[in-house]
Amino acid sequence: MGINDGVNARLGGLNFAECIIYSLNFGDIQSKSWDNSFELLLGACESLKKTGIESIVLCANTAHLFADRLQDTIGLPIIHIVEETAKAVNKKGYKKVGLLGTKYTMEMNFYRNKLEKYGLEVLIPEKQETKDYIQRTLKEELGIGFINPETKTNYISIVKELADCGAECIILGCTEIPMLISQEDLSIHVFDTTRIHCQAIVDYIVY
Repeated sequence: MGINDGVNARLGGLNFAECIIYSLNFGDIQSKSWDNSFELLLGACESLKKTGIESIVLCANTAHLFADRLQDTIGLPIIHIVEETAKAVNKKGYKKVGLLGTKYTMEMNFYRNKLEKYGLEVLIPEKQETKDYIQRTLKEELGIGFINPETKTNYISIVKELADCGAECIILGCTEIPMLISQEDLSIHVFDTTRIHCQAIVDYIVY
């Protein structure tokens, strides 16, 4: 929706994004775990490449665990959600960011390293129980579209804890988190990676 709206806003009339979608079964990814899902993602990318596409978009933050490897393997550019988010943060002049996402996104190096490449210092929740809680609610609640008011209150508290530790802004590094919290809920600046990614895709399409 965000991509189509963005293209239409620029070109007007009945112009929308021309795109081909390969929707993976997230249950397959869960059964394999993200660590072992490269072949699933590669198969999807190879199927898309056969249609004559010019670029790839991975519509999940955690999928960017394999973004560089996929790009090298398929030989097509990937519009990278972390790089685009880092550019957006830099434009605002922030240097220390709080990051919320899946445990993979928060704990593994693929996300942090990309942000640090752009000169950003990354903070994540310190307590393992907090990271486990975020992972559980992403999987068991937001992943199936369930919005729990208590979970929203807890996420706001987690953001405040990151701010107290020095975070100047917050990156919502999971496409489901904006379903729960947004800029309206927080005084600290929020970077919604889904919106940022959509804007970058629109920029790529309408050049």
